[in-house]
Amino acid sequence: MTRELTQYQILRELEPVAEANLNRHLSMAKEWHPHDYVPWEQGRNFAAMGGEDWDPSQSRLSEVAKIAMVTNLLTEDNLPSYHREIAENFSQDGAWGTWVGRWTAEENRHGIVIRDYLVVTRGVDPVALEQARMIHMTNGVQSPENWGGFLENVAYVTFQELATRVSHRNTGRVCDDPIADRMLQRIAADENLHMIFYRTLCGAGLDLVPDQALEAITKVLTHFVMPGHGMPNFRRNGVIMAKHGIYDLRQHLEDVVAPVLKNWNVFERNDFGPRGERAREELAAYLERLTQDVAKFEEQRDRMLAREAARRELQTV
Repeated sequence: MTRELTQYQILRELEPVAEANLNRHLSMAKEWHPHDYVPWEQGRNFAAMGGEDWDPSQSRLSEVAKIAMVTNLLTEDNLPSYHREIAENFSQDGAWGTWVGRWTAEENRHGIVIRDYLVVTRGVDPVALEQARMIHMTNGVQSPENWGGFLENVAYVTFQELATRVSHRNTGRVCDDPIADRMLQRIAADENLHMIFYRTLCGAGLDLVPDQALEAITKVLTHFVMPGHGMPNFRRNGVIMAKHGIYDLRQHLEDVVAPVLKNWNVFERNDFGPRGERAREELAAYLERLTQDVAKFEEQRDRMLAREAARRELQTV
């Protein structure tokens, strides 16, 4: 007979795990400073201070790199919304409260350093960037209906932190700038440590209340969206990023979803009741559909890239 606990009971039971993993995180997290990752010598005034306003010719980034950098930055910018969501569903006392504050402070550095880099190097239009930031932060994070509570939130941030790590790391590679690559490697390392904390806590929840936790995990994965899904042009930009291998369905399945589920031994466990078994069957069916979607997407992408290559070849003849 599996247990059924309230959110308060789950938080209370898992607080020792949270404290141990908070201490582990603090022992492993590396102190770093955003100003050390920005090429300040490239900076100059804009027109309001007697200089020159942004022009597309000033950017050294490809269009793909611009889209990925802006998407990643706007995702980080929405931190107040994420903080509210986590603070409301975690406790603000003891280790839980300390973690929420620490996580928020670390995440804030990511937005600081990416924005400073883009403004100093004139990588993207700063006016358009600010307009998009205002829209995205005003909208806030949009959770699917019927989400709520600790288990859904800790499951979501486990997958989301790992997905963000993949996106940052691959964005660094397409920037063709060793400074940007180094900066995004640093951010990705933070995201990985955050993922480990959340993955451990969600795994402990799975041990504590297997049926409740697996239902939450299944709900999160079958309705998963990246945290930037409410930003302007997110769908179009997401397609472009997927097309160029920054974050696509295969990476989502093989680099994010599958490793986390394996870590939790979801398909090897024998501690589920009827509810948990139904959730596991639903999850297995979802993974099968996702595998099929990966193949379809890659076929479409390969045809699209082949057509584009053919057009370029014709233009050079």
